[in-house]
Amino acid sequence: MKKLINRVEAVVDEATEGLGLAHPDLVRVHLEPRYVARADAPVQGKVALISGGGSGHEPLHGGYVGRGMLDAACPGEVFTSPVPDQMVEAAKAVHGGAGVLFIVKNYTGDVMNFELAAELLQAEGIEVRSVLVADDVAVEDSLYTAGRRGVGGTVFVEKIAGAAAEAGASLDEVERIARRVSENVRSMGMALTSCTVPAKGSPTFELGEDEMEIGIGIHGEPGRERMKLRPADEITAMLAGPVIDDLGLQAGEQVIAMVNGMGGTPLMELYIVYRQLAQILKQRGIAIVRNLVGNYITSLEMQGCSISLLRADDELLRLWDAPVHTPALRWGV
Repeated sequence: MKKLINRVEAVVDEATEGLGLAHPDLVRVHLEPRYVARADAPVQGKVALISGGGSGHEPLHGGYVGRGMLDAACPGEVFTSPVPDQMVEAAKAVHGGAGVLFIVKNYTGDVMNFELAAELLQAEGIEVRSVLVADDVAVEDSLYTAGRRGVGGTVFVEKIAGAAAEAGASLDEVERIARRVSENVRSMGMALTSCTVPAKGSPTFELGEDEMEIGIGIHGEPGRERMKLRPADEITAMLAGPVIDDLGLQAGEQVIAMVNGMGGTPLMELYIVYRQLAQILKQRGIAIVRNLVGNYITSLEMQGCSISLLRADDELLRLWDAPVHTPALRWGV
């Protein structure tokens, strides 16, 4: 294992501390319990958005804390859910009196711990709602989930719900918008290589030099099929087809598209994938009206990519275009 780390047990704390030192104008970091909060939080009268999950998926979630997105993020250990104490203390630190919305990826540990945190906060008089993200069309159940996994669609939910909260929307309205996004986004990913969790010290799974896995999860969970490596255009079609079909997209519709790297994929290769995705959608009469290409939800150093599509309309586009200023996402400011 070759990694730029000091001690395995210090990886997440040191990375979180580094995030805070790199962006003191945007975030502040608390290590016991561990959370990343918006620098100017609490913002009085604003719904507070909180998300979190295992580390190793950077920039998700800490990189999305800031104006127009999350108020706080709770990083767990690598590929391990954060604990309820983190969510509770983060919520108390950023609650501005208008309620809290938890954005939760559909992994068993995340769901259970966020639910417990919500109960504890409700008992203290803080109103909490939760929206589940389950956008992965690859498999229905996995090692970590009951139902579909929450993957790249989380970025869309955090951005668009964050814009609504920033504009002063009520808790009911922010929850409604977050659910709209969650219901209208789908994703699918693939891997060319495994990744190595620092505490384990060896690859999560083995892939031959000429093999790839279609439908892989962001923790290295098995996908739909392991097969011989194919050209990028064929791989793109294997990912895009199920996403388009599951959404039921029709000619004349609009989407926001994301081609996401898994941490170890050159940007050059992601643009090759985006090129083919754009051609596939154009042939179907579906317009890409906004896009992201790059590393937005990763799996340590895994080589591979994922495709996410969000069915877009005027309301969602307006909120997507709204200003955002976080360590990892910034426009309109």
